[in-house]
Amino acid sequence: MTVIQALTRQLQHAAWANAEHLNALAALDDPPPRTVQWIAHVLAAEELWQERLLQSGRAVTVWPPLTIPECRALAERTASRWRELLRDIDPDRLDTPIPYTNTKGERFHSTVHDILLHVALHGAHHRGQIIAALRAAGIEPPYTDYIHAVRQGFIA
Repeated sequence: MTVIQALTRQLQHAAWANAEHLNALAALDDPPPRTVQWIAHVLAAEELWQERLLQSGRAVTVWPPLTIPECRALAERTASRWRELLRDIDPDRLDTPIPYTNTKGERFHSTVHDILLHVALHGAHHRGQIIAALRAAGIEPPYTDYIHAVRQGFIA
């Protein structure tokens, strides 16, 4: 398996897990506090990193006050965009440093590979927070382990 294939699988998992979390939250009359904020943040951060990879200069709010339907729309856009970006990426570009300014105004350079891996890990962190909040509220969370997605055929 190539690095591009591995990153593609990780981002396929992220898209599937995001959708599973959105389905779980949408099924609740009153989701636990912060859960919708966390999934909105995960999706907005994905969009921000996509903009940085494309070096578009477009600003993205990383903690947007989105509703679940708005999150669903954003999830579909980011998942589609990851498919496009990864389908078209040149493997030799993975080590290319991308300049960007973070939300605190600090300038950095990170490689394409590190950015893609960060996106997958960042989403997993916040989805874990959602799972913990759901459990604390007595709600069974969605089962979104990577291996479960593979077993179910959601990752090709």
